Amino acid sequence: MSNETTPARPREITLRFLAEPTDVNFGGKVHGGAVMKWIDQAGYACAVGWSGYYCVTVYIGGIRFYKPVFIGQIVEVKAMLVHTGNSSMHIAIDVSATEPKTGARKRTTRCLIVFVAVDNAGDTVKVPSWTPVSEDDKRFEQYAIHMAALRKEQEDELLATETSPAV
Repeated sequence: MSNETTPARPREITLRFLAEPTDVNFGGKVHGGAVMKWIDQAGYACAVGWSGYYCVTVYIGGIRFYKPVFIGQIVEVKAMLVHTGNSSMHIAIDVSATEPKTGARKRTTRCLIVFVAVDNAGDTVKVPSWTPVSEDDKRFEQYAIHMAALRKEQEDELLATETSPAV
C-alpha cells in the first residue's frame, strides 16, 4: 500500500508575465490575438490541472476587451473553473495589466472558455465534478450554464439556416 496522497485539484491558476515589444500591433498596443493566446494558455493550464488529462479548447465566448495592454506592463491572466459537465470544463478568464512604475492596475479583458478533456486516442473522458459552495461560485456556475444554453440555441439557429450545396 502506498503512502502517497492525491494532491488537491487546483480550481484556478494565475499566469503573470511582461508584455513585450513582439506582442505589439500597428497601433502600438498589445495585439488582441496575443491576449487571446494568453487566455487559451491559462485556460488550458487550469483545465489540465483540474482534469488530469490533455484538454482541447471547444469554445471561447463573450470575450470583451475593456482596455488596451501596453508594452512593459505586467499582465495577469486568471483562470478559474466555474462549471463542469461530463467531459467539459467552463473556465472564467480575467485579464488585467499593471503599470510597474506606479502600481496602477486595470482590467483589460474577460471571457468564458470551454475545454474538453480527451484521452490519447482523442476520445472525451469524464472529468471530476465541481460543486459551487459560495454565493459567487453559484452565480458563476449559473452564468456558465446560461451561456451553454445560449450557445446551443445559436447553433440550432445556424443549422436551421444552412442549405445543401448545389451539386
